[in-house]
Amino acid sequence: MKKINCMILGAAALLLCCCVGAPDVNTSAYVPKSKAFTPGKILLDNNGRHVNAHGAGFLYDNGRYYMFGEHKVGGTLGNKSIVGVHCYSSEDLYNWRDEGIVLEMSRDPESPIVIGTIIERPKVIFNQKTGKYVMWFHMESRAGPRAKSTNIDDIIAEKPSYKTAKAGLAVADKVDGPYKFVGAYRLNAGKYPMGDESRMKQSREKLDKEYPNWRKMQFKPSDKNKDDIYKDASFLKYFEEGQFLRDMTLFVDDDLKAYLICASEDNATLHINELSDDYQSLTGHFARVFPLEFNEAPAVFKRDGKYFMLSSHCTGWAPNPLRVAVSDSIYGPWKPLGDRTRGFNVSESDRKVNPVLNKQYWRDAADSQTKDTFKSQSTYVIKVNGKKDAFIYVGDRWTPRDAIDGRYIFLPIEWDCDGLPVIRWYGLWDLSIFDKKQK
Repeated sequence: MKKINCMILGAAALLLCCCVGAPDVNTSAYVPKSKAFTPGKILLDNNGRHVNAHGAGFLYDNGRYYMFGEHKVGGTLGNKSIVGVHCYSSEDLYNWRDEGIVLEMSRDPESPIVIGTIIERPKVIFNQKTGKYVMWFHMESRAGPRAKSTNIDDIIAEKPSYKTAKAGLAVADKVDGPYKFVGAYRLNAGKYPMGDESRMKQSREKLDKEYPNWRKMQFKPSDKNKDDIYKDASFLKYFEEGQFLRDMTLFVDDDLKAYLICASEDNATLHINELSDDYQSLTGHFARVFPLEFNEAPAVFKRDGKYFMLSSHCTGWAPNPLRVAVSDSIYGPWKPLGDRTRGFNVSESDRKVNPVLNKQYWRDAADSQTKDTFKSQSTYVIKVNGKKDAFIYVGDRWTPRDAIDGRYIFLPIEWDCDGLPVIRWYGLWDLSIFDKKQK
């Protein structure tokens, strides 16, 4: 009985530590410096605590890389935002310094970001014209009779609807914040995708005749083979109120034009949206990509004038094969390249890393090549400063039953003989891999 009570008290202490902050004790002297990436292993910060920044985005600023992500707490409560957006910084991408919570959840019941609100996949970009750091993220507001309660038990009992599907915006004067919440929005209400206005208007007329209940239709992946009228219904369904935003990323092009890329239309279609000059609103110029093919977790990067986009299929928390696409224009057309991952064999040590993860995800993967992106889902592609054609795939290994124990996957993006990207599994690697590929 005493042993059980100690375990419960220990778990409670861990949760409290996550919610209100750990004691201010500098233990950096006891943390050995890393000189390599070890994907899937616990990533420690300068204080010896595990890095807590999931669904992360990265920004290189004044000689340092900054990592912004969701701060998780223990158990299923960690799937909601109790603390806020956590920031870390690094000079070498191996060792990370805790910069603290840069966007805090509020305990004001009237705040749009009251604790328990869902904030996911925060991304930050710097605007050279305004000198501001701009953060966008996926936000789901609380709903129901407990929506304004700050009681943890009420928040745990609350079931997220994922029907708000808004783009959240916060702005700061410094890269490490604090970031001020500006607002949350649906996208492009009353606006048509570029070049599609005439066809969309015709589709709307035909839908009323051929599919009288089209506003209530539920779409599925097999619908991708249907005609344009049917595909347009997925977009027109939210035309007046504005389009959904769920998994998202930001991309700044060579000309400093910035874009917000997101899963929209109930995750059925990706939208690529041009941002205004100050990066704090949309211009209304946007394109639909892969209608009704159900992509999420987008990550975009550019090499030799070509745009590459990573994404995943929609399978909840469970991983699935990586999707890669290429285009000569940010708006498309995008050509699918399929799964470009190679060579991941699950070892005995890999399967022992996390018992919860093992039970839920490893299935029968031992001793066979997997097809689920190394048990991860894409969140960002880091461009390595000072190295030519050097990019790093960053993915999350989600652990929804104990959200705080999600792990990170950092892997090099290499270039095959066909000039296309390939991501291979390395249990241990460092940035010298990019130098070797240039020789």
